[in-house]
Amino acid sequence: MIIAKPQKPSLIKRVKRDWQLLLILLPGLIFYIIFRYGPMYGMIISFKDYSVYKGIINSPWVGLKHFKRFFGNPDFFRLFRNTFMLGMTTLIFSFPFPIIFAVLLNEIRNIKFKKVVQTASYVPSFLSIVIISSMIIDFLSPGHGIINQIIAALGFEKIYFMIRPEWFRTVYVASEVWSGMGFNAILFIAAIAGIDPQLYEAAELDGCGRIKKMWYITVPSILPTIATLFILKSGSVFRIGFEKVLLLYNPATYEVADVFATYVYRQGLVDMNYSYAAAVGLFESVVALAMLLIANTLSKKLSEQSIW
Repeated sequence: MIIAKPQKPSLIKRVKRDWQLLLILLPGLIFYIIFRYGPMYGMIISFKDYSVYKGIINSPWVGLKHFKRFFGNPDFFRLFRNTFMLGMTTLIFSFPFPIIFAVLLNEIRNIKFKKVVQTASYVPSFLSIVIISSMIIDFLSPGHGIINQIIAALGFEKIYFMIRPEWFRTVYVASEVWSGMGFNAILFIAAIAGIDPQLYEAAELDGCGRIKKMWYITVPSILPTIATLFILKSGSVFRIGFEKVLLLYNPATYEVADVFATYVYRQGLVDMNYSYAAAVGLFESVVALAMLLIANTLSKKLSEQSIW
């Protein structure tokens, strides 16, 4: 007896059947087309001497002129070093904290206290970068900042954090950990919620304590989520948003705080060197893509977890 294979519905029938889901997808698709893929057309000005009067099409081609200018610029190695160091230290310190926070939060048995802690951790995520930066400057103020008040109360000399180059990365990374820990922990909390409770019950019968259950059940169960997010975060090592750096740095900290993004801002919007700034931004994007590919390859070889 031959059983006929069920015919796959045509594209039109599937669209009619799932039109509600497609309608939900439509706003996100339009957003990415307009604000992510559409602006990619403008990257060609990095290979031209762009003039606002001639437009993108009529501006003359100059090839790799702006890239050669950037690579020969004495600021290149300083910018590369600062961007890499700031991005890497942010990744190293800010990535593990949401994982630790989510695992420890899962061990709290008092539901009310758990909700209070979780809600408090989310609050900084709803504040704008401007407010966060203003709070940091205010907290670290040598005159009335709470941090320096504590330092003075302990008998030490006050520290001018914001004009000391050696403190900039510490301040930046610490603020990233504080402001993003609660929000970044949401995915890990969701992954932990999906773990089969029977695994914990079986572990308790075998005499496992909380530490062992966390180490042998919770962490291995969320490892795919950890690997995926680590790969995505690795791609952003060179994609440091310029807003917070721009708000926190000053001429005294340029040597360690100036990164690709702030350099592009100054060259493109302040000095109006549009083609040169586009070339620097394109180079930054290519390096970020390379970091993403390297992280994905290493993760696939070491943990067999990857995005593709």
